[in-house]
Amino acid sequence: MRWRSYVAVGDSFTEGMDDAYPDGSYRGWADLVATRLAAGAGPDFRYANLAIRGRLFPGVVAEQVPAALAMRPDLISFAAGGNDVLRRTFDPDALVTRFDDVVRRLRSGGADVVLFRFADVMARLPGQRLVAPRVQLLNRAVGETAERHGAILVDLYADDAYLNPMLWSTDRLHLSEAGHRRVAAQVLNALGVGCDEEWLMVPPHPAPTPWLAARAADLRWAGRHLAPWIKRRLTGRSSGDTVTAKRPSLGPIVD
Repeated sequence: MRWRSYVAVGDSFTEGMDDAYPDGSYRGWADLVATRLAAGAGPDFRYANLAIRGRLFPGVVAEQVPAALAMRPDLISFAAGGNDVLRRTFDPDALVTRFDDVVRRLRSGGADVVLFRFADVMARLPGQRLVAPRVQLLNRAVGETAERHGAILVDLYADDAYLNPMLWSTDRLHLSEAGHRRVAAQVLNALGVGCDEEWLMVPPHPAPTPWLAARAADLRWAGRHLAPWIKRRLTGRSSGDTVTAKRPSLGPIVD
């Protein structure tokens, strides 16, 4: 195992929402990856997770990237931009340019860098006509940047398993426990590290829902998840305003 330290950088995807530990805190794919790497590297392995839900790309770059570089880890995962494509002010040209610059900086210190092409979350969300092309643009830029700078690419978009709603939480935006385990397995496979094959297992698709029941479920979802999201946008707030990184510095994995 050539990695003795790992820093995860990003937003809610990397923080681990909605894969909860028994105490209510979030685990997620990055914790699973770190635990597996630690098992292979031994007690000297160190892990930090700087990701915070709701963070836009500029915030991730300003707050987390310098901290990650200062730790000089062997491995960095970087996933950002997913929140930006949902915003009215999304500037694709600026984001693509900055994305390339950030990955260049992360690679310049000698760390291996893991990047992600995002899964197609818009299949079950409103605004698909507006947002889906933005996701495709971001994914294309991620792939090109990974190739240009020798980063490790994990292509979730190419995996049709993520079209299964059982891999997503009830808010339809974040991964479920099964979704996070699948991402963790794909990251470990991309790193050439073995993992529990059960992590790749996909739950059966749910039975088709009658039209009226499906519309009722849509209304409940809108009231519980969409309306608060819209309110935060209108008031300039974020779900991560009072949240701090769960693992702000490199430390050992403790069972």
